[in-house]
Order: sequence, then structure tokens, then C-alpha cells
Amino acid sequence: MSPLTGLAFLAGLVVLSLVIGLVLRARNGRITHPTADDRLDPGLFGVDALGPAATVVQFSTEVCARCPGTKRLLTALTEEREGVNFVHVDVTHNPALASRFNLLQTPTVLVLDGAGRTSARLSGTIARESMIAELDAVQGESHARG
Repeated sequence: MSPLTGLAFLAGLVVLSLVIGLVLRARNGRITHPTADDRLDPGLFGVDALGPAATVVQFSTEVCARCPGTKRLLTALTEEREGVNFVHVDVTHNPALASRFNLLQTPTVLVLDGAGRTSARLSGTIARESMIAELDAVQGESHARG
């Protein structure tokens, strides 16, 4: 291989790495608000019932470095709120559940309203302020309906 070909190959790898890094960075900390009105069965998450006001579901894996910190944050936030439950789901050995929720990274967090409908989906690093805003929104909706 000539030095020029090797240099071109190396430059191509650097550009490819940069593009992949930018795509992953853009997906990190992303919040979406699904429009589907599907009510989720608590049995999907291995619990008997969802919270009367809201439920926060965290999907994680055994190798997720950010998941323990996210779990601590979500546990603390849900304990501060009346009627809000926290459910932790390890999908390491449950690929069917990971596929059902189209999990591309962990942690992924669902915020469910009192009826079990997905109000928000957060992926990647979860900011405390974002989580508080989502819980305020779903609890405000439940108070408006109730």
C-alpha cells in the first residue's frame, strides 16, 4: 500500500468516527413525546400495578455505566412525589422486551401517566431538570383530568 493510500484510508476512518460520534451525541439525552394512546400492562415490567399518578420505568443492562446513577436519581425523584412509582427493568436477558420497546441504548426511561399511557421517553444521560419537568407535566395532566 502506498503512503498516499494509507493516509487516505486513515483520513476516511477519522471522518467516519467523527460522524458516528456526532450521531451518538445527538441521540444522548433525547426526549420524545409519543402520540400513541396505548395503555401499557404493568405485567410487562414485572409489577402488579402502576402508580396512581405516574410511573417511571427505567430500562437498563448489566453493562450500562450510566444506569446506576440514573436509577439513584429516579428513585430519589419518585420518592419525593405522591402517587409516583419507580420500576427498574434489566433487559440484559430479555431481548423480546428490548425489541418491544425498540431500545437502542440504555438507560432509556418511560414516563407513564396514571392510566399507563406513555407520556415521555428519555434516552441516554437523563438530566435531573428534564425529569422534573416531565413528572410535573404528567402530574399536571392527571390533576387536570382528575
